[in-house]
Amino acid sequence: MATRDEIEELIARVKLRDREAFSTLYAETSAKLYGVCLRVLKNRAEADEALQDVYVRIWNKADAYSANGYSPMTWLITMARNIAIDKLRARKTPSSGIEEAADVASPGLTPEGEVIAASERQQIMDCLKELDADRAGAVRGAYLDGDSYKDLAERYGVPLNTMRTWLRRSLLNLRDCLTR
Repeated sequence: MATRDEIEELIARVKLRDREAFSTLYAETSAKLYGVCLRVLKNRAEADEALQDVYVRIWNKADAYSANGYSPMTWLITMARNIAIDKLRARKTPSSGIEEAADVASPGLTPEGEVIAASERQQIMDCLKELDADRAGAVRGAYLDGDSYKDLAERYGVPLNTMRTWLRRSLLNLRDCLTR
């Protein structure tokens, strides 16, 4: 997988309509973006179609990306997720009669669900605070920002295998904390 800087450079070159950069960007990111589409749609044919739409949008909207401190993979993953969700919504056909009543209910969490989600979110944040700052930052980078282990190892100035060990031990510590 390409580094964050390499992906940003590829996106910048795609802005300039560089076909070689676009091909390289596809080669470096398509597997991950396909996984996002497939996870949302749960249908390979629709995920293939969504992935194609993602890269058409990247080609047409590369100038919308600006390096603002966020991971370029976050931008790409968000785009893939949104396109897949749009396809999922389009899949639903209008119904009639009593089936329409089911659509009236809010698709979001119930008030009880919101309280539970907020409590779980707070528990995770509290458990992250128990980790060393660099370990917590690495966990956030790997599992929330989509940074690669290699990027994180470079950022924290440690060997790649050390980063893997940090993340594995941090996840074990988080699991222990969350089960208390």
